[in-house]
Amino acid sequence: MTRTYLPGILAMAAIVLASNILVQFLFGQWLTWGAFTYPLAFLVTDLMNRLYGPRAARRVVFAGFVTGVICSLIGTQIMLQGDGFTYPAVTLRIALGSGLAFLTAQLLDVAIFDRLRAGAWWRAPLASTLIGSSLDTALFFFIAFSATLGGLEPSNDVSWANETLPLLGTGPQAPLWMSLALADWLVKLSLALLALVPFRLIVKRAGGGQIFA
Repeated sequence: MTRTYLPGILAMAAIVLASNILVQFLFGQWLTWGAFTYPLAFLVTDLMNRLYGPRAARRVVFAGFVTGVICSLIGTQIMLQGDGFTYPAVTLRIALGSGLAFLTAQLLDVAIFDRLRAGAWWRAPLASTLIGSSLDTALFFFIAFSATLGGLEPSNDVSWANETLPLLGTGPQAPLWMSLALADWLVKLSLALLALVPFRLIVKRAGGGQIFA
């Protein structure tokens, strides 16, 4: 791995670790704080893809994935206290869900971006991020919070996430984690649009990026 990729690797690892911790804390009723940090991973991947090509982007994804998972597993051993309870900074299910969702969605992002890189500058980052984010959200919330996979970590009580409530407070009855997932997905769509601004500025400053076969 060359030093060229080091900023991308460090940024990716930091985003994964921070998001794994922040996803456990609610912002309002339907959002987690992780919804505001995790989409930055797609910006990092798309920048690496545009500037250095899909091979470099995959290297950053794999390196960021390994580093992030290691940090997250360490987080499972760090205990926090609050409201009279002791709990891990990162639960095992969140670490697993984050890792699997991250790797699957990011590699899909790289492939889609590469297919569309020769088109309008905004098309590849927007399409790859929207599709990758959708897959990431579905996989992560199902693995991390669904009662169906409770056997993955029996000691982790996710009953709070499976309380049946109207979807986003107004829709049909559904587990709370589905409302959290839908709200998270909507935020990711918004941030995908906003991320086009720094993407364009950074690519222009770097000389426009390269077109890879």
